[in-house]
Amino acid sequence: MRRMTDIDIRYQVQQRKIGTGGEPPVFARAMKSKEGAFEGVSFIRNKDKASVMTLAEAQEVVDWAAGKLRASQYVTTIICKGQ
Repeated sequence: MRRMTDIDIRYQVQQRKIGTGGEPPVFARAMKSKEGAFEGVSFIRNKDKASVMTLAEAQEVVDWAAGKLRASQYVTTIICKGQ
């Protein structure tokens, strides 16, 4: 049974380029400062090395990606780890 104090860290962020057909998605690797503050994201192909985060952290990554220059060319979604 889960307690309210348990932190749910089982989300990843996936990004696909619109109109590429069968091209595989890329996954977010969140970059943080030594103090743990969010600094940005790099998108990588290796899902196993992508960041696993809370829902709030994943939303921060999606919001960051939406503000980038060519954001309209991509679909960025939050997925449960293992999807």
